Amino acid sequence: MVGSLIRLAVAVSLSLALADCASTNGSYSDLPTAALRSARVETPATPLQCVPYARARSGLPIYGDAGTWWAKSDGLYAHESTPSRGSVMVLTGYAGPGRAHVAVVASLISDREITVDHANWLDDGAIYHNDPVVDVSSDNDWSEVRVFNPRTASWGTRTYLVQGFIGPEFDGDHARVAQGW
Repeated sequence: MVGSLIRLAVAVSLSLALADCASTNGSYSDLPTAALRSARVETPATPLQCVPYARARSGLPIYGDAGTWWAKSDGLYAHESTPSRGSVMVLTGYAGPGRAHVAVVASLISDREITVDHANWLDDGAIYHNDPVVDVSSDNDWSEVRVFNPRTASWGTRTYLVQGFIGPEFDGDHARVAQGW
């Protein structure tokens, strides 16, 4: 009986220690409450997809599926591994292999926390404004993120791979389209 209680106590202690490590990775459980409250969902009269919304919001005239944006923007627009306000975040493997998603960085909260504006995140045609995103990569390099779900007021359970951030400034001789940044 005493041995069983000791094993149970050790198991509970180990579980709590591991849970503590997991919850502090990326500090997304500590995202400021104001950032979580500022997230909102808009349901437009006509459902939107992420690509036309990101193109209009960012001013980047890139066409084609979200999975092609990174390659199509190469050599034309800045490619970064970290977010900047107005840049377009490209997520890969969004809804299975070969699928991607694009979102525009709305604000920088900390070195591991941003908000984005994007459309059709939950395959619903809606626009998500100031949606919190947190870097959960082990190397602190924005290669993996989690996205807040304003509809459930909770963090999504999936981790998404980030291909990178496009822009916001054009490279070469291109002029930046003014989008209120």
